[in-house]
Amino acid sequence: MPSRRYQASYLGPDAKRHLAPTTFQTKGDAEGWLSIQRAAMTENRWRPAPRSPATRPTFDVYAHQWLVGRELKARTRAEYARLINVLVPVFGDTPLDAITPEAVRSWHAAWGSGRPTARAHAYSLLRTILNTAVEEEALSTNPCRIRGAGRAPVRHGMRPATIDELTQIAQAMPERYRLMVHLAAWCALRFGELTELRLKDVDERACLIRVRRAVTWPGGQPEVGTPKSAAGIRDVSIPPHLIPVIRDHLASHAQRGPDGLVFPNTDGHHMHHGSLYKVYKPARSAAGRPDLRWHDLRHTGATLAAHAGATTRELMDRLGHSTSAMAMRYQHVADDRPAEIARRLSALAQQEGEPARN
Repeated sequence: MPSRRYQASYLGPDAKRHLAPTTFQTKGDAEGWLSIQRAAMTENRWRPAPRSPATRPTFDVYAHQWLVGRELKARTRAEYARLINVLVPVFGDTPLDAITPEAVRSWHAAWGSGRPTARAHAYSLLRTILNTAVEEEALSTNPCRIRGAGRAPVRHGMRPATIDELTQIAQAMPERYRLMVHLAAWCALRFGELTELRLKDVDERACLIRVRRAVTWPGGQPEVGTPKSAAGIRDVSIPPHLIPVIRDHLASHAQRGPDGLVFPNTDGHHMHHGSLYKVYKPARSAAGRPDLRWHDLRHTGATLAAHAGATTRELMDRLGHSTSAMAMRYQHVADDRPAEIARRLSALAQQEGEPARN
């Protein structure tokens, strides 16, 4: 906890989690309280403590205990801890069952519209924590009832790069990082997947990249783990025109051996996104696309695949998505069939001698 005090909880014979009525100055005090509860259960003396205003868990206590009890990747845990610290100044001292829908709506409205994605993430975590409280009967109903508040807004106006722009960006990059641009776009790989790519993951003969790991930077240090979701573990087909580029890169810039990094930084370690942007920003500006974020290359690749006729399922598999919503969005962006139908109708009319104008 931010207060540096210790929390304690245990799973009772009633299969419910019970929180200590207070926090403890030392770890030994917390463990002592837990020993008393275990002894009571062993000797069949245990009874659930009656819940009084003094023992009702506050959001601060419950939220941090909720975080401790979750199996999470380091990056996710760090992000949840950050969001809890955003929520605690508002709800921290409030008992769970005293958090009202009105209080949640007031907090949500006071956040304003300046940072809609951050607000959506904070609201989503608040709702998730309180859902757990409902399941554990620490709360009767969830006060988070704002429809759609947990969904981050879609970034409108992102214009995918053209093939010519991709070529210009790649050419403007240092030679050792040009292939990164191509794979981020044509294979729609995430930055963390690219920077953890190793020689054993690239099958030139089968034209496949096997995505099995990704690197994240919790606390500023690289940590290798599985991709963002289970669906992120996938095989991505490489467009054949990239194979010569891949061969040249592997021969000149990749580390040796099956575990060698395909894109090591100049010190031979994982590349940090801050280092990438030092060379990517001038490259995108040289192509006339200073607005194009690195992650937009992945969006570009998804749109190109949709243009090439990929089905929703095929897009999901290629991108490593577990739901169809995003894949369908790319298909919508790429769907120029209504315009094509209109052009064909005009061509048909001209073939039949229909005048172009009255």
